[in-house]
Amino acid sequence: MTISKETGLHPSRWRRFLQYIEVPTDPGVPNTSWLNRDLIPMPKERRTYKIWSYFIYWCISGLCISGYAAGSTLLAYGLDAQHAIASLVIGGLIVGVLCVACGWMGERHHIGFTVACRFSWGMRGAYFPVLIRAFTTIFWDGLQAYWGGQAVAVTIGAIIPGFAHMKQTLAGGMLLTKDFIGIIIYYIFFVTIMRVPPERLQKLFIASSVMFGSTLIGLLAWAVSNTHSGGPLFQEQASPVHGGTGWAMLFGITAILGAWGGGTVGQSDWTRYANRPYAPTLSQLIGAPFCIIVCATIGIIVTSCAQEILGSLIWEPFLLLATLQDYYNDSPRVRAAIFFAGLGCVCAQLGISIVLNSVSVGMDLSGVVPRYINIRRGAYLIAFLGLASNPWQYLSNASTFLTVISGFGIFFAPFSGILLADYFVVRRCIIKLEDCYIGGERSIYWYRNGVHWRAPLAWVLGVLPTMPGLIMTTRDATAWNAWVRIFHIAFFVGLVISFVTFSVICWVSPPGNVGIGVPYHEEGSFEVDVGELETSELEIEEKKGVS
Repeated sequence: MTISKETGLHPSRWRRFLQYIEVPTDPGVPNTSWLNRDLIPMPKERRTYKIWSYFIYWCISGLCISGYAAGSTLLAYGLDAQHAIASLVIGGLIVGVLCVACGWMGERHHIGFTVACRFSWGMRGAYFPVLIRAFTTIFWDGLQAYWGGQAVAVTIGAIIPGFAHMKQTLAGGMLLTKDFIGIIIYYIFFVTIMRVPPERLQKLFIASSVMFGSTLIGLLAWAVSNTHSGGPLFQEQASPVHGGTGWAMLFGITAILGAWGGGTVGQSDWTRYANRPYAPTLSQLIGAPFCIIVCATIGIIVTSCAQEILGSLIWEPFLLLATLQDYYNDSPRVRAAIFFAGLGCVCAQLGISIVLNSVSVGMDLSGVVPRYINIRRGAYLIAFLGLASNPWQYLSNASTFLTVISGFGIFFAPFSGILLADYFVVRRCIIKLEDCYIGGERSIYWYRNGVHWRAPLAWVLGVLPTMPGLIMTTRDATAWNAWVRIFHIAFFVGLVISFVTFSVICWVSPPGNVGIGVPYHEEGSFEVDVGELETSELEIEEKKGVS
């Protein structure tokens, strides 16, 4: 194909349209096939997150409905309350350590997971991990939106009791019409909030944390004051569905790591906003496990007490609120309390969707098509696909929920292992930032045809041992054998195997670009060479046959 000079001087309507839909730019930061303003090392004026900001970040990540339900779901799997809390403590502490490790490159080099994958996987190979993360986040975002929609429905139902008692359904009876209306309203709030840049979200995060924190305190006070104990679940013995209590606890820990797996591997997406070194570290080590443990423990206590009071095991807080409205016969005082508690649940869902899903995966999609997708547009796309995933289908019971979130850990754990091995062991925290934004052989991270073969090999080796167990569990929930046991500790297996294998492969066959670059990003040290970027893009086009 030949492009004439006239075409270049007089762009066609199609070219004008493509130029029109390009994402906004900053001075000195053009849109290219590898770069836009959301992908560059975070400039100083946009690094606004302080120590308290990251504590609020973990209030959003830990104090949320999925965190509340994570502990309660372990009860449905057969653990007693004490063992479930023990699993939460262990899992929360591991999450904190992984967050520090995975967030280090964002804190030091001010780049996110999307760009970090380029030096580990190659400029083209990086598409694979970011697309895998985007694909799995579609289901997480759908889950959060579904729960958010239900919370909106409960909030409206507290004002209009007739709405709360609507029985009409959609999707073959699996989706209540009132919940679908709630989802639409939820997305209206979501689209509005996503217009705020990530560096200016702290105040909204504070409001969300206070609202849902108040909801948790209110539910806990109601539960304990009515039972004067922790409820019957604290007296029951463990009765795991498969294997012994030890295996059930390992599965619970893996489920927790799987639930926060996307958050840990993508910590650099948020630590790059740190206004100084070590700002996120204390919150990651203390705030992350504290919020996860407290929220899930409250979920266990409230669920246990609610079983004694209401006679049923309800592990979603918004469903508990709806049940309480019926239990107290639409009492005006109760409806007022449920309104504010439901609003807290809505705020929690909006916060967690933005923190763990929208910003990170929006940047992932931005890394795939930088000219036309930025964080905001990527977040809108993920939200649409999340709704299209029909989350009410895969959340129909607790067993399915556990299988889903554990399955996510299968893919994220090897990504974490490779990233940590490459950054800390192989490169010793030294990378050349400029070459993470250049295509073609001019970049030291181009490797062979843009792919670093060592990374996909280590990833496959990390995923393979856990796949048979996932398949067997999906086909038959009662399956129990050696492969299923490995699947139950998938996060540990994938993380360790990929970390070790990548380190060994690079020791046997060292990549040629190790030791080139800087150990941290200095202000003003990163400059976009527009001419070099255009040259590298032209070279790639010429190889494709465009002249």
